[in-house]
Amino acid sequence: MTRSAIIVLDHYTRGAVWLHWIVAALVLVNLVIGLLHDSLLEGVRGAIPLHMAIGLCVLVLTVARVAWRLVYRPPPPPAKSAAWERAVAGLAHGAFYLLLLALPITGWMLVSRKPVGVAFSWLGVFDVPALPISRAASGAAHSAHGLLGYAMVGLIVLHVCAALRHHFVLRDGTLTRMIPALPRPK
Repeated sequence: MTRSAIIVLDHYTRGAVWLHWIVAALVLVNLVIGLLHDSLLEGVRGAIPLHMAIGLCVLVLTVARVAWRLVYRPPPPPAKSAAWERAVAGLAHGAFYLLLLALPITGWMLVSRKPVGVAFSWLGVFDVPALPISRAASGAAHSAHGLLGYAMVGLIVLHVCAALRHHFVLRDGTLTRMIPALPRPK
């Protein structure tokens, strides 16, 4: 891709906004299922197969988000942002993308207990093949998957707090770039 093919805007594109909110909703549903499946959802038939199906959707949509972001660069941070704020925002966004890839991959790894065959069925529509990994790798992925889930919860809390700070304290319009219907603060 040539340099001239990269598009830089002062706002997020509709595609970026839609991908953000669809992935956010799927991640929140999956966190609830993942965190509660051993307690409140114990015995609820279909909770874990739904969790796995949503995880695969998150993986595919995250790859689409990364591709979209390579073509449509995100808008620059607000002009008055301090260097430390820009650095923290960059690290947080990078951590989000890393977790959005690592969580579904470690989930897929943990259900790939046998190196060949089917790992799981995606809503009964098609079978997802097992990854060619060892039982030990599958076990390690299980531990990592849980820890990454808690990291995602913490990062979401940080992200929401930062967005609310931008909107209600700094009043810089950052949140309106991701929620276009929201009135700009005055």
